[in-house]
Amino acid sequence: MCLAIPGKIISIDNQIDDIFRFAKVSFDGIIKDVNLAMVPEAKIGDYVLVHVGSAISIVDEKEARETMDILYQMDEITELSYGNQPPEYPSMDEKNEKSSGTDQ
Repeated sequence: MCLAIPGKIISIDNQIDDIFRFAKVSFDGIIKDVNLAMVPEAKIGDYVLVHVGSAISIVDEKEARETMDILYQMDEITELSYGNQPPEYPSMDEKNEKSSGTDQ
């Protein structure tokens, strides 16, 4: 399933021209870099739907909050909260320590 996550633009950085811009977007406090090329009219304070690192549309705050609430209820944003690694999976460092026997 493809999923777009709503976030709020907090700054616009690395503006090459009016189309090729990148923003810092907050997803409930987690900040990610997002490409704004598909939404050239987006500005600081706007809420955008983000899919695979690109903003694909602008949404209003109410819709953004409702969508986040639903995603939390469905447990669909674990990867965002845990840096693309759900907490039930050990980190690569933990796996390496176990395989090398250094965690005795």
